[in-house]
Amino acid sequence: MAAFKNTSPVIKNPVVSVGRIFSLNQMIQSALAEDRISEDISTRLLIVPGRKAGARVIFKNSGVMCGGAIIRKAFELTDHSLRVEILFSDGTKIRKDQTVIRVAGRVVSILAAERVVLNFLGYLSGVATRTREYVDAVRSYKVQILDTRKTTPLMRDLERYAVRCGGGCNHRRDLSDMVLIKDNHLPACGTMKLSDVIRSVRARTKKKIEIEVDRLDQFLDAVEGRPDMILLDNMSCKDMKKAVGIAKRFSSKRPLLEASGGITLKNIKRAAATGVDRISVGALTHSHQSVDVSLEFLS
Repeated sequence: MAAFKNTSPVIKNPVVSVGRIFSLNQMIQSALAEDRISEDISTRLLIVPGRKAGARVIFKNSGVMCGGAIIRKAFELTDHSLRVEILFSDGTKIRKDQTVIRVAGRVVSILAAERVVLNFLGYLSGVATRTREYVDAVRSYKVQILDTRKTTPLMRDLERYAVRCGGGCNHRRDLSDMVLIKDNHLPACGTMKLSDVIRSVRARTKKKIEIEVDRLDQFLDAVEGRPDMILLDNMSCKDMKKAVGIAKRFSSKRPLLEASGGITLKNIKRAAATGVDRISVGALTHSHQSVDVSLEFLS
């Protein structure tokens, strides 16, 4: 079946790891063990062990494909003799009722892996689909859509991958990646000006520095410290536009400006129109809706 025409970049590289805690194999094996696939009493009582058949996985509503490598690995870890065909690359837009995966082999093995396969595919495709909605909403603006650390515990790397499949970009992965000076840090800094806080940090690290501000007077102070990025937290579009204008006055390298806080599909265009460089959206990972996917045996 031909793919739906897709002008967005397709993610071709499979997920090879879910990061620094678990390998991809470990996570999938844990999911299969959680479902006790070796103790599928329903299948054992109903299906002849040697029976073979083919099946397909379909999208029951349109969305963005994500998780092909995981699905292949889940089937392989269940039964290495299963033949799995992933029909679309991650990042491809899929139509409603379109077949995305074909699998053939022992029926008991296909049924054993079914729920784990569908859970991963629907979940990650949901994150990718949600991200694509935000990316498409501001496609006419020169702005990046970023995720945040508001992720599901232990699923962060998979969710970050899904964000990339949807056309978004990743913010810092964890607390070690860069310096982000947030409002909760500042009380410990006493009466120091924000610019001095930034300079003090700069003298002790080569990592990129971002600072969070929520008022224009804070922005004016912070920009003097020349951070790499300034996060405009819950600022009005009027004030963000003023901040963009101020930043442009710097002849040398200016900080990137990031809008964050309360960003939705309804207001993201207004935020993008201010001229900010980046918009971070927690909803990409904390409020997505899974794509409805289904496995059907072929007659």
